[in-house]
Amino acid sequence: MKIELLKLLNFRNYQKLEMKFHPSLNIIYGKNGSGKTNLVEAIYVLGLTRSFRLSQEKTLILDGALSTKVEGVINNRYKTLYTVLLNKEAKKVKINDNKVAKLSDYISKITIVLFHPDDLRFIKDTPSTRRKNLNISISEMNLEYLRVLNTYNKLLKQRNAYLKQMLVNHHETSDYLDILTSKLVDAGMYIYDKRKKFLQQVNSYLNTFYHKITGLDELVINYSCTYEGKNKEEILNLMQKNLSKDLMLGKTSIGIHGDDLAFLLDGKNLKEYGSEGQQKNAIIAYKFSELEIFKEKTGFYPIFILDDLFSELDQEKVLNILKLLKSEIQTFITTTNLDILSFSSIHSYKQIHIEDGHVIGESEKNAK
Repeated sequence: MKIELLKLLNFRNYQKLEMKFHPSLNIIYGKNGSGKTNLVEAIYVLGLTRSFRLSQEKTLILDGALSTKVEGVINNRYKTLYTVLLNKEAKKVKINDNKVAKLSDYISKITIVLFHPDDLRFIKDTPSTRRKNLNISISEMNLEYLRVLNTYNKLLKQRNAYLKQMLVNHHETSDYLDILTSKLVDAGMYIYDKRKKFLQQVNSYLNTFYHKITGLDELVINYSCTYEGKNKEEILNLMQKNLSKDLMLGKTSIGIHGDDLAFLLDGKNLKEYGSEGQQKNAIIAYKFSELEIFKEKTGFYPIFILDDLFSELDQEKVLNILKLLKSEIQTFITTTNLDILSFSSIHSYKQIHIEDGHVIGESEKNAK
């Protein structure tokens, strides 16, 4: 999958932009605050209709403008025009100028694997952050997973509300609760199975990529879930045993909404014992693993974005990462410093120089 052309109108600090890209490697460079990340963010928005940043969607619109437009031509066996239109009240998407009613029918069309410095939160932050990242990864490959996950969250909300109702109104029967619980477990078991299989696939690649980047071994993701090793009947029995606790708390204590995972290096949790460099290398190895899983599942590689790749990493690690890039994967790297490229063995790439929301230079080069 490649993006051949990107057009922006009133996006972040870009008033207007039209840009063609190299089919393999694109290096976007400039000073901090110039708009490098905004450019790759636009590619991400084109694919997932939302930003990878934590800011509100309205901040995607250029100051003083009423709306923004992101448009791109994607080549994945054949060329397709995708459009995302956003104003402060609504969002619209189009494929080949035809309006798409449901965002879910659009989002699966363009696949993107992203590394951004905030991805370190995948290791550093709370279990809910790790589940969110995991859900995004699996949903891009499996729309049914997203549908079942939405169903699970609705059922969980309903069950929690009924638990509170039962606590207040003692005459309420448990019949409706039993129905909700059974449906919740069915959805949860599907999600658990998909998460477990996905992380098993990740682990089949993760250590190899981490070793190629760092020279170290024994990196693995450990996944924990209250469903582990249990069938539906056993899960229902466990939930029944926890019913008194659930009633007191007004929420469900057993389920995939409490799942967590940990990156273990030589058996030690990187969240507690890893340096920021080790954590960053682990996340990058995870992203390379995602690329291979996408290829296995779909037959093609997604677009790969590495935002601010070179910071916090020494030259050896950066060069090792660059060696892992395949020419058939269209990759975008943002950086403030091009010096490292003079030491790399990459064959061809495009340099795009950004300054204050403008492209002030672009050239295709061969590495020496």
